[in-house]
Amino acid sequence: MHPLEVVFTGIAVSIALWGILKKRNAMSLPTPPGPKKLPLLGNLFDIPPNREWLTYAQWTKDYDSDILHVKAIGMNIVILNSFKVANELLDKRSATYSSRIRWAMTAELMGWGWLMSSMPYGEPWRERRRLFQSYFHPGKQTTHHPRQREYIRGMLLPLLLAEPENFADALKHTIGGVALSLAYGIKVLPREDPYIRIAEEALEGMAQVTVSTRVLVELIPFLKYIPEWMPGAGFKRQARIWFGLQKKFRERPFDDCLKELAAGTVQPCFTSACMENVDRKAGDAEHQREVIQDTSAMVFAAGAHSTLSAMETFLLAMVNFPEVQLKAQEELDRVVGRSRLPDFSDEADLPYLSAILREVLRFRPSTPLGVPHLTTEDDVYEGYHIPKGSTVVANAWAMLHDDNDYPEPEKFNPDRFLDKDGKLDPNVMDPARMAFGFGRRICPGSHIAHSNLWLVAASILATFNITKALDESGKEVEPGLEYITGLIMRPAPFKCTIKPRSQETADLIIAHRDRFVED
Repeated sequence: MHPLEVVFTGIAVSIALWGILKKRNAMSLPTPPGPKKLPLLGNLFDIPPNREWLTYAQWTKDYDSDILHVKAIGMNIVILNSFKVANELLDKRSATYSSRIRWAMTAELMGWGWLMSSMPYGEPWRERRRLFQSYFHPGKQTTHHPRQREYIRGMLLPLLLAEPENFADALKHTIGGVALSLAYGIKVLPREDPYIRIAEEALEGMAQVTVSTRVLVELIPFLKYIPEWMPGAGFKRQARIWFGLQKKFRERPFDDCLKELAAGTVQPCFTSACMENVDRKAGDAEHQREVIQDTSAMVFAAGAHSTLSAMETFLLAMVNFPEVQLKAQEELDRVVGRSRLPDFSDEADLPYLSAILREVLRFRPSTPLGVPHLTTEDDVYEGYHIPKGSTVVANAWAMLHDDNDYPEPEKFNPDRFLDKDGKLDPNVMDPARMAFGFGRRICPGSHIAHSNLWLVAASILATFNITKALDESGKEVEPGLEYITGLIMRPAPFKCTIKPRSQETADLIIAHRDRFVED
């Protein structure tokens, strides 16, 4: 054998032995602490059916650990309850923690496997993320700011002026309209829009199937093969209905955009720009089309649910905490005045408004547990073994309600983000670092979600007063702080009164409405 071959063989053997020893050493270590496990079933009965984030946060105190481990019928679940451990594992060790579980119900039976947030880490996921970022790069604000400005000023504010009691529907159509316009160049109707209805029906099914403990097929995947007629197979019949809604959601707006593109009448958008760049000589034009279709639908999905939840939380906060609303309006009047509407260029001069929106993200995060990660290798953290194939849950709720970082976490207090001079305090962690995910799986469209939320909040506060609704006897109706939980956490339906701050602001709204209609 040649001397070099001997050297390389020795290196290869050493690396292989090192890997075996490392794995053996890791497996000899204990898993993170957690509730006592039963034989076979593990912690199946310990995992709560809802509001899991609250239980997991309490376990951190009970077991004096910000990393926990539970097991359910062979599935290892690792829960991260602090930013420190989430940052260490999901960010710094992202090569091991960036994949996703292949959910039997949502990905396979319901057909949502194409969704970027659901895809395992690999080339198909990278293709779609690269495509999204090439068009919606954070530095290219011209791709989304004009459409956001158009819909928020031209549709949301007039709807609130005409039908303030239907504020939830106005928000839904406006944010859905921004997403549809950006993704497909489609202009939605102010109310009862068919595309918005498709999104609402399709995403509602996904919202009902949240974590593995809710659907038995996630814990026992072979159940996906049982026939629909068998007793207990109702989940398969329901999944077939949801599959049809998902298919319509993914295909209809895309196909309509392609028709407009062929006719030369399409409004410039993500889909049209990408389709015009398809290299039909490359031999994989159909594959390129599929990647574009998936990514376009992801733009639509992302804008239709979690962003809406944050906006509803903002309105609910303004009703419950009128002193916060008044302080924000005073800042807007001082910086913007009342003769024009606020614009993105005003953001840097409105620190209190920015603090309010940070507190909205912190106070009631839209996705308290985010989307679970999956480990692709065994790992060791602070003497604990984290098994390969573990489901890793980042408990954003626990992090955003950690009283070490945010004293009195159950108090809605935007001032916690400001320094003594009234500027944003860089020493207080921005909740966006936890609210939009971690590592390589962080939401690529967080900048779009932020600018949507900012302009909606600034525009509403500049033009309207938001107060408690009155009952038939003229008594104020307390809105409360109740939330509907699921994959997306959002406020339970509530009532409020929304009125223009003055005739001058009403005239401003009407002027922008007329411009929107003409366009």
